[in-house]
Amino acid sequence: MKKYISIDIGGTAIKYGLIDENDQILERHQMYTEASKGGPQILTKAISIVESYLGQGKENKDDIVGICISTAGVVDTKKGMIYHSAPLIPNYTGVNFKGTMEERFGINCEVENDVNCAGIAEYMSGSSKDSKLALMLTIGTGIGGCAILNGQVLHGVSGSACEVGYMKMGDSDFQTLGSAKTLVESVANMKGDDIGEWNGIRVFEEAKKNDKICMRAIDNMCDVLGQGIANICYILNPDTVVLGGGIMAQGDYLRDKIENSLRRNLEDGISRHTSLKFASHKNSAGMLGAYYNFRNIEKMSLR
Repeated sequence: MKKYISIDIGGTAIKYGLIDENDQILERHQMYTEASKGGPQILTKAISIVESYLGQGKENKDDIVGICISTAGVVDTKKGMIYHSAPLIPNYTGVNFKGTMEERFGINCEVENDVNCAGIAEYMSGSSKDSKLALMLTIGTGIGGCAILNGQVLHGVSGSACEVGYMKMGDSDFQTLGSAKTLVESVANMKGDDIGEWNGIRVFEEAKKNDKICMRAIDNMCDVLGQGIANICYILNPDTVVLGGGIMAQGDYLRDKIENSLRRNLEDGISRHTSLKFASHKNSAGMLGAYYNFRNIEKMSLR
């Protein structure tokens, strides 16, 4: 049975494992990214992961036919390299995963942006399956976006399509106003506490106990998210909007708030054709999306 090494590189953790040709995750592991050490160090970690599966005497090595990578940063998908990266990972721009992996191991490697991978995973087997035009948003430290039209990611001219976090809203931007990071900072500031005393989990725990400050901060975040999503919908007109990221694990608490804000900001003629959903794959999204991306490219190359 064919097997694929899948590696999901995030700012905090690298998740990796094996996926078989029937889309089943056979095993999964995790290590710290140590992003501050820079891009070359991350490449070294990725190489060590592949070596751990292909080393001499490994029973799986003859079955492994692909290396699938999901990563933060703007990706040149044809070259399989990082085209642009935020300062979170120094010296990441220019890191060439595809060229390095294929030269070193003789196995095909495909690389895609992490939010695009999350969107692909949801489209292939998650909340936007069978959608014609799906919008995926991940809400975390920032806000990332992915649009998929008839199964194809919209990359744009330079690979930076749907970088919605930078979308201007008043004197600020979408991710500065609506991210999970901003939510936590807002609560800490309103309470006069050190930021280290708060995280997203605590904010929601206190809100569910009727803490007025936490409730107000969440309401403000949901208002921003609804407005931002509506603005994107006016341009893309998706049939499905999927929300992911760690904070969206609070979907039961957030659903009505975000839905109400979206409907207030979106004209009824568009609103009634737009479905709001929450991500299904959660922590597996990056690994699965990288795998699906590889398989899709693999199928196209066989035509």
